[in-house]
Amino acid sequence: MNQASSTTNTTPRVVVGIGGGIAAFKAASLVSQLVQGGIEVRVVMTAASEQFIGTNTLAALSGHPVATTGYAPTIWPLGPHIELSRDCDLLCIAPATADLIGKFAHGIADNLLTTLYLQATCPVLIAPAMSDQMWSKPAVQRNIRQLAEDGVQQIGPEEGWLSCRKRGAGRMSEPDAIAQKVRDLISQA
Repeated sequence: MNQASSTTNTTPRVVVGIGGGIAAFKAASLVSQLVQGGIEVRVVMTAASEQFIGTNTLAALSGHPVATTGYAPTIWPLGPHIELSRDCDLLCIAPATADLIGKFAHGIADNLLTTLYLQATCPVLIAPAMSDQMWSKPAVQRNIRQLAEDGVQQIGPEEGWLSCRKRGAGRMSEPDAIAQKVRDLISQA
């Protein structure tokens, strides 16, 4: 656990960020598994992810309001990117789309999740998910290398059936594998 959380809270705290892709539906299982494992989970969703899974589902599974915008002064007076990053032991992005990966790699903060990424001082885990054509693009691979150099951990993507109705690399790792990686990273901190 990071220094701040170890002194104020013994329950590990993870923020799950959800990018806009069909794999967003798997985030419900991931959040549920983490909560059932004794981890406090907060969820941040991009606007695009809301097209694939609803905030009510994730709020019910996490037991906390879902953050979707940087403007909620009644809930987060200092701004959700600041308050969610406090006492956070891990930021897990699942799915991490090509868009998010590119923004993280280049320091672009144009939504709550990308701003939270720049604010976070805890370890970061990404679970990429995209078509095999996107995954194999040199620009995406450059961005992945940059994030690795920046210390970002990665799980997947896997080979398998993709939403484009083809088999290939780009399938997000399964929630149980991501949950295990989250637990491993928290125990190492």
